[in-house]
Amino acid sequence: MVQISDATIYVGGLDEKVTEPLLWELFVQGGPVVNVHMPKDRITLLHQGYGFIEFLSEDDADYACKIMNMIKLYGKPIRVNKASAHQKNLDVGANIFIGNLDPEVDEKLLVIIIVIFSN
Repeated sequence: MVQISDATIYVGGLDEKVTEPLLWELFVQGGPVVNVHMPKDRITLLHQGYGFIEFLSEDDADYACKIMNMIKLYGKPIRVNKASAHQKNLDVGANIFIGNLDPEVDEKLLVIIIVIFSN
């Protein structure tokens, strides 16, 4: 598990051939890399097409976002954004609309309910 800090970026759209050492070598061009983590599927043990890279400083993370976003890796453009511990908005390719909720149901409560039922 990676600790999300201001110096951590999210990388998505990764080809199945991408490895943690490859991401390390690619992103060290943006600055000193502290950690690379690609969450793995519990069953297949393959990465899930995204990862997190932690840099030494927030400036390095910002620079890496600017120079690496939408470059092609194994022919696929990768998405690079700042990771956020407050808004874990990983791009899964879908949006969910939930309507007709009681006015007392706010976003925080909805997140709690979704987390409970997603496990």
